[in-house]
Amino acid sequence: MSRGRTLTQRKNHPRPSEPPAAPFPWLKIATLILTGAFLLGLFSTEIADTDFWWHLKTGQYIAENRTLPVPEPFAATSSIAPAYRGEERLRHFNLTHEWLSQVLMYAVYAVGGFPGIILARALLLAVLCALAGLLAARLSANFYGGIAASLATASVAIAFVADRPGIVSFLGVAVFVALLELRRGLWLLPALALLWANCHGGFPLGWLVLLAYAVDSLPFRRDTPWTPDSRRLWLVLACSVAASGINPNGFGVVATFLDYRRSPMTASLIEWQRPSLWGPPYGFDILLYAAALVLVISWRKVRLAHWFLFAAFAAASLTAFRNIPLIGFLAPVLIAAYFPFRFPLPRVLAWAPALLLLPGFATGIAQGRFLQLRVAGWTVPAGAADYLAANHVTGPIFNTYEQGGYLIWRLGPQTRVFIDGRSLSETAYRDYNTILFNAGYPADQVTGPRLALLDRYGVQAVVMNTVDYVSGAMYPLALALANPVGSDWALVYEDSQAVIFLRHPPPGTRLLANPLGRVLRHLDKECMAYIENSPDTPLCARTLGDYWLRNQAVDPARRMLLLYHAHTNRPDPSVDRALQLLDSLPR
Repeated sequence: MSRGRTLTQRKNHPRPSEPPAAPFPWLKIATLILTGAFLLGLFSTEIADTDFWWHLKTGQYIAENRTLPVPEPFAATSSIAPAYRGEERLRHFNLTHEWLSQVLMYAVYAVGGFPGIILARALLLAVLCALAGLLAARLSANFYGGIAASLATASVAIAFVADRPGIVSFLGVAVFVALLELRRGLWLLPALALLWANCHGGFPLGWLVLLAYAVDSLPFRRDTPWTPDSRRLWLVLACSVAASGINPNGFGVVATFLDYRRSPMTASLIEWQRPSLWGPPYGFDILLYAAALVLVISWRKVRLAHWFLFAAFAAASLTAFRNIPLIGFLAPVLIAAYFPFRFPLPRVLAWAPALLLLPGFATGIAQGRFLQLRVAGWTVPAGAADYLAANHVTGPIFNTYEQGGYLIWRLGPQTRVFIDGRSLSETAYRDYNTILFNAGYPADQVTGPRLALLDRYGVQAVVMNTVDYVSGAMYPLALALANPVGSDWALVYEDSQAVIFLRHPPPGTRLLANPLGRVLRHLDKECMAYIENSPDTPLCARTLGDYWLRNQAVDPARRMLLLYHAHTNRPDPSVDRALQLLDSLPR
């Protein structure tokens, strides 16, 4: 940016009130250190994301074989014919667009194990929040406004703590915005675009950010010449777009995004659904509406680039839940930059951030919520994988969507899964749901299309969880396999995370007695284990309470509905009525 334009823009920025002077020179440094420590602790939670495992295994496969995973080596259903035009392209994209992130992820694991993965993730998210704080502090000329902005970004980012390459895109947006706002290192952007394009398919967001600032730099009056800064921005934009085309999918990412929208399987995933206009994470709603209000009030002072970015990121966030962190990063920066009301603050408030952050960090450590350098054992079928490996069960197997990634990590490619979080086949996903639920036919029997599909795929082993702890859905397939009437399946393994059924157990295999009774008890045990570790996801208890109520099992129904009632944060009149009915029955 030219010096004249820079000064003009600075004059157009709202002048903030003077921040309170720190009583001691070291207080700002101490506040920065405490903020960084708090953010690192906040984001260093245990590994609980089920997709992490196939990312890690893919990184290992690429590193060891020096080739991309095409053809796909881990799923038995990945070679099914495409169900619609464009699915083959989408399949290739899903297999390749994150390859560099996956290799780097495996490299971190090879050096630092799972603690290294967690700390690397915490560092990336902390840097995202730090960049929001840096920009807010610079644009508002208020150090404590920057601290507040970084924590506001963290309030949204905490809902997206997952060991996935998608973090790269959120951090990429923050880095691009920071470099363009500060007008430093602009010629690094093409190289960063190249890196980004091979780490995650969200790299067109970088084009969007560059375009916003390039358009903002244009001379909109005919008598105003182009500035050197404007020419440089447009050249950087062109070079960045060209560089980002060097990836396994080239510029096909644009068509792939349209394919995602046509995919019923993708549409069923929570991350691709529209967020509610008021609901968790509430930090997003507050920041979105507050930023919009601030921009409207201060509209005369708002730069075109900021209008452009806010409109684009708001639209993206309201289109798909997975895009919410974009507003989580940008909104605090814009609120700090254009907040219309300024008033002097007493010097004593300079102590407030440190006095809040220090006990917050100490409490997180004391309660074990920070620095959880471990795998969340309650989310993975570790015991089931041990059983399959020890007994040389290689399949063909049927597994649940959420457990496929861990089975890939532990058993692939020797044992190939039926399905996993990579969303590779629309047909396989449709057949998966038919096997799980047997819609239109008895859900607790191996009959109809369920039996036909198990035979068609030659399934010899089923390893599965029995409830979906996010949606609360119960998977009746386990009841059907355990049903003593008309089932040739045997229950051979059961723990809090999974059950295993074999179709034709080898001679000498230990069979578990009373399989139906074990599965029925397992339903409650699995759900209670979920809620114990993730109290904010109690829907499985509601589902099981309804199930027991329909089957006139009074005590289990009361137990599960009370468990749900104790953990839900919203009124549920139907549960209240059911509990009143149960209380009126003799025990």
